[in-house]
Amino acid sequence: MAALGLLPAALSTGIGSETQKPLAVVVIGGLISATILVMIILPVIYSMVQSKKR
Repeated sequence: MAALGLLPAALSTGIGSETQKPLAVVVIGGLISATILVMIILPVIYSMVQSKKR
């Protein structure tokens, strides 16, 4: 929801968007990369470690 809320700020081209746009892009990128890390990469690493222990 935070990424959707920041989407208008990331796509804006009006007055004052020079300072808002980079911040919104960085926050959206961080949210997306953290979600991918937690939902996909960490479980894969965990299952690889668990299979090596067995």
